[in-house]
Amino acid sequence: MRPALRSYFVKCHSISQEGGAHRAHVTEWGDPANEDVLICVHGLTRCGRDFDFLAQALSDRYRVLCPDVVGRGESDWLQRKSDYSYPQYVADMVRVVARSGARQVHWVGTSMGGIIGMILAAEPNTPITRLVLNDVGPLIPKASIERIAMYVGVSPLFRTIDEVVQAVKLVSPFGPLTDAQWHQLTLPLVRKTPSGMWQFRYDPAIGDSFREAPIADVDLSMFWDAVRCPVLVTRGEQSDLLLPETFAEMCARPNVQGFTYAATGHAPMFQTEETVAPILAFLLANG
Repeated sequence: MRPALRSYFVKCHSISQEGGAHRAHVTEWGDPANEDVLICVHGLTRCGRDFDFLAQALSDRYRVLCPDVVGRGESDWLQRKSDYSYPQYVADMVRVVARSGARQVHWVGTSMGGIIGMILAAEPNTPITRLVLNDVGPLIPKASIERIAMYVGVSPLFRTIDEVVQAVKLVSPFGPLTDAQWHQLTLPLVRKTPSGMWQFRYDPAIGDSFREAPIADVDLSMFWDAVRCPVLVTRGEQSDLLLPETFAEMCARPNVQGFTYAATGHAPMFQTEETVAPILAFLLANG
């Protein structure tokens, strides 16, 4: 039987007084009465539907919540654009966790979603008891940020879905995927305009921070050093965002395991049983 899929909004509040309220959209899989909750949070320009395959695969063990971070997917766009920041994203995810009713959660975060999870896992009395950081760590190299800055916040128009898929492929080294998988990963990212063209479903203002200050390495070690729960770090073998030396340093810690996906850049997308298997084994491990 296909696992149940539900969709709803969580009311959130902006970190600035001027920003007002907004809604975070959540796609939820599995038994709504299941007290074991897994939160899956996507990358910078993506949405929660990236985790459809993973969520279905794990929905017999978990209630899986896949939110769209504000400004993406079906979530609202912020009125005050400077609120697109990690304090806002963390605050919204705290609301999502609270809405779930769970006292403890497991977390899978890709890139930006991993940073949100790392920050939340570093807090005292965090609800996160197991953390998967997908292709992200405490150092974000300048070169990878420069690459992302080339396309984030750009909102081109496309005539067909196939054109969108090709554009996504150019900037997304997700590894070996079938044509069907590329389409499945792309369709939730776009919407049709009144003119009949296709456009990405995210607020271009999420890219403002990439243009407002000089680009430099980002050091998140103050958060990473405070994470105490078991962690699985997954890395694309060809990733330019999670460097091999950073990955090795992370995996040297006693609470950290690592797994590398071959022939993959930034970031692995968990679209097959084989790619999901390391995640499942880690999340369900004892101790």
